[in-house]
Amino acid sequence: MGRIDKRNRLGEPPFQYSVTKSGVVCIDYENRQVKVLKGKDADRFLEKVKTAESEKERQLVMAKITGNFKRGTERL
Repeated sequence: MGRIDKRNRLGEPPFQYSVTKSGVVCIDYENRQVKVLKGKDADRFLEKVKTAESEKERQLVMAKITGNFKRGTERL
């Protein structure tokens, strides 16, 4: 997919996601919920995560979908 973690912040996976029975996707960053996806957004996210070739690529997908994490403004 050609995405790059330029600041190497995703070496240890900070993101996790879970899917509820009703299909809602909850994305957590360091055990804090940062994003909830429903409907078509959740379906698109799950497809991207499923087709990711590595854990680092899955982390990049989750970082991108959460928004602020692509600007470099997140705190360490």
